[in-house]
Amino acid sequence: WKKLYFAHHWPVTVCKMNANDCHDPPKYWTIHGLWPDRAEDCNRTWHFNVTEIKDLLSDMRHYWPDVLHSSLNRTQFWKHEWDKHGTCAATLEVLNSQKKYFGKALELYQHVDLNGCLLKAGIKPSSSYYKMTAIKEALTSFYGVTPKIQCLPPEEGEEAQTIGQIEFCFTKELQLINCMAPKGESNPVQAHLKLGTEELSVCNDTLPTYYPSEVQ
Repeated sequence: WKKLYFAHHWPVTVCKMNANDCHDPPKYWTIHGLWPDRAEDCNRTWHFNVTEIKDLLSDMRHYWPDVLHSSLNRTQFWKHEWDKHGTCAATLEVLNSQKKYFGKALELYQHVDLNGCLLKAGIKPSSSYYKMTAIKEALTSFYGVTPKIQCLPPEEGEEAQTIGQIEFCFTKELQLINCMAPKGESNPVQAHLKLGTEELSVCNDTLPTYYPSEVQ
């Protein structure tokens, strides 16, 4: 693999996609995962073991919660992320254990500080719409790279898309780089978040964009 996607999702939108399971989602961007491009389930014999990350648990529950299943002792989400992505990322020395993989993701989360950046740019959850180009410009000017922004497309009768996920891309040296793949290069991580029948896709630059403060 060549680069890492570091995905944040907006819990309110995740709940909108799957409302039956959500209770009181956090009102801040949380971690969805740290994913090498082009790799999945790299080492099926390397099982997730929550005791290896016991020092990280309070941060994990806060910054990397399982939005859809709110009970705190639930580790299924982290196990899935480790099995599918962590075992692949572990070819890098800085990510070659469960403690390093989850710990480094938590570090990157603090470093990126997406919540702080959006607030500084005056972009906060609201019942009015944003222009996608304004959100993109704010992020690009702040980070110096273009992240990948994913939305729920408008439902029937709606005109606006709903922002759901923001992915930052990192080199193997953990330097930020632009996310957008060159034209014609497929991106296998694309359809990653599919819940029920609804799916996130790259946001449309021309549609008004909803950044919801509560689950409708």
